[in-house]
Amino acid sequence: MTADISPQRLERPLEGRQRQSLFAMLEARCVALVGASRRPDSFGSRMFAEVAKSPARPVVYPVNPRYPDIDGIRCYPSLADLPEPADLVLLGVPDKALEEQLALAARLGCRSAIIFGNAHEDGPAPPGPFPDSGSSGAGSLRQRLASIALSAGMELCGAGCMGFANVGYGLRAMGYIEPDPLPQGPVALVTQSGSVFSTLLRTNRGFGFTLAVSSGQELVTAAHSYLSYALENPQTKVLALVLEAMRQPDRLRQVLARAAERDLPVVLLTAGKSARGKALVAAHSGALAGSDGAWEALARAYGIHRVADLAELAETLELFSLRTTRSPRIARRDRGEAGHLPDQAAGRGIATAHDSGLERAHVADLADELGMPFAAISEATKARLAELLDPGLIPSNPLDVWGTGTGTRELFTASLKVLADDESVEAVALAVDLVPELDGDTSYPDAMLELIAHTDKPVAVISNLASAIDPQAALLLRGSGIPVLEGLRPGLRALRHLLDHSGRAPVSARTSAPTEAGAGTAITARTQRAMELLARAAETGAAQLALLREYGIAAARAERVTDPAAAAAAALRIGYPVVLKTDQPGIAHKSEANGVLLGIRDRAELVSGYADLAARLGPAALVCETVPPGIELALGLVRDPDLGPLVVVGAGGILVEMIADRAVALPPLTAEQAASLLEGLKVARLLAGVRGARPADLGAVTRAIVGVAELARELGEHVEALDINPLICSPDGAVAVDALVIRR
Repeated sequence: MTADISPQRLERPLEGRQRQSLFAMLEARCVALVGASRRPDSFGSRMFAEVAKSPARPVVYPVNPRYPDIDGIRCYPSLADLPEPADLVLLGVPDKALEEQLALAARLGCRSAIIFGNAHEDGPAPPGPFPDSGSSGAGSLRQRLASIALSAGMELCGAGCMGFANVGYGLRAMGYIEPDPLPQGPVALVTQSGSVFSTLLRTNRGFGFTLAVSSGQELVTAAHSYLSYALENPQTKVLALVLEAMRQPDRLRQVLARAAERDLPVVLLTAGKSARGKALVAAHSGALAGSDGAWEALARAYGIHRVADLAELAETLELFSLRTTRSPRIARRDRGEAGHLPDQAAGRGIATAHDSGLERAHVADLADELGMPFAAISEATKARLAELLDPGLIPSNPLDVWGTGTGTRELFTASLKVLADDESVEAVALAVDLVPELDGDTSYPDAMLELIAHTDKPVAVISNLASAIDPQAALLLRGSGIPVLEGLRPGLRALRHLLDHSGRAPVSARTSAPTEAGAGTAITARTQRAMELLARAAETGAAQLALLREYGIAAARAERVTDPAAAAAAALRIGYPVVLKTDQPGIAHKSEANGVLLGIRDRAELVSGYADLAARLGPAALVCETVPPGIELALGLVRDPDLGPLVVVGAGGILVEMIADRAVALPPLTAEQAASLLEGLKVARLLAGVRGARPADLGAVTRAIVGVAELARELGEHVEALDINPLICSPDGAVAVDALVIRR
């Protein structure tokens, strides 16, 4: 998807110095190239060549004292010798020269810069003040570079980046040779990986870019700034992010909220196990959230499509890009009432047609593994298919069309149209090996071209092997708005993203303004009571359970005791059988300390048990109500340094550390959102009732999740972690049996 680009500056009101600097960088009218070179194959030569190819025709100022000119363009000894401050300075110089050159650019009033180098510094940092930066203090080279740019109001791409290509405007600010022309299309890409940047520019797939940025270390200008710019271009229809770190998260959330309001798909690939996720607190909720919890919560809050690898990223971008070209219809799907898990087998899904019975079965197996639903086609559709198919073939979905091999084009065209006409079918795929046909047969591409003229539903070709795809057939199909997905697994996952986008919750339900939990919350009587209980939480588990009740979370009755007589009196008030637990301060996980005695039936057992606990662990104990058995969940909060409190729900009891079964979300949460957290859990099948068991009260479970989110909203700035484990879920409700609250 390439096209000639007519440079056109986007119209917008300028809002502040930073905004002006951002547009000065991405739509630079004059570009200085520090380190430009005549030497073939050098970085300075490539940098000069790439900028010179820019359709926007910026004024180019090569800077290198060794040359009087480069390719007939005057070369200047220094930035100080330029006739005007540059909008954008490309620093193609060694790391040791970066600080001096950036400081000079800042002092001269240049608006922005790109640092390609890694900004690595050998030896200790020099003492402050920073040279020519207007600020003071020492620090690493990267810190000093950031300080220079920030003090001067400069935008800074990098360090450790490959630059950017503003394809929509026509500016190539890169130090590496990339395609000319660049693929133009609806995707705005921001990647912290330079390799991914170059790879996606060269994929020869059915998508192109309005903007592609290799943002590198993001010392100053972070992903949200580039995305904000891209959203002002009406040609941007898809956002693609490849990130290792989440920088300036509040601003990133604001941009993601804007994308959600416009119903633009955001596709995210993350990498790396960040240090923030490894700094786990004592509560199980921290272990449950893990290093990936913040990304999951962010994606859930803004309807972001997370992909597992680059192959899935490419498939999903192609599918969404060609979707925007055709604007196909996908019916919105209701998620059901809050508190009730939706039935994924309700009938809607994809339909696929095949030329192999084995490959049809293979797709069915893989789709089941990935949770991709096949449409339950109607009896009328089956009857229409039966009239078309050769004897012995079964009219079903997925559909094997290949029989005798006669009339291939007509047979596949008609079968695909019949599938597309079924109301339960949301998307149609021809799942075949799109190999070059040695006899020149074009039945498959021809059938798809007729199908796309017949239906406004999404259609695609899914090929088993990318290496076997006929490039001419793929080019024809993509040029006609038909995605060609180059692998079954990533292709099916991409279709899953397309269907999920049509069924995601309304914008207003998930894009609340990003604020610190607890900040600006009105002080209510509940908040005051909760703060008092939080102050006592380190002293007794009774206060922790009482704190849960303040937020509508049912909790087992519990009384703190410090002698046998008090324990016996408490047991009479609560009613036998009771549970006796240590309540000694400093013991976070009572079971691990052998500090929980279950099923105590009378006073004698209670007194004996208390004596044992007191001797081993100390005199403080809790006498607790016995809660009938049920499905055990873990529910809680863990604090992420970037996003603040995260709500975590997963399998509880002994399973909390044995299986990776959890969902993570940003508060606040509606009842519907709370119910959706349960949908992807393995334990959800148990909650729904199996083998004749009555289902758990899902309404009570969702109310508990909402209660935890409310607690996070009101007390989040005071709580480091909260752990409810287990939350016992039964047909009669959801009851917290044990809790651990850790204050900030």
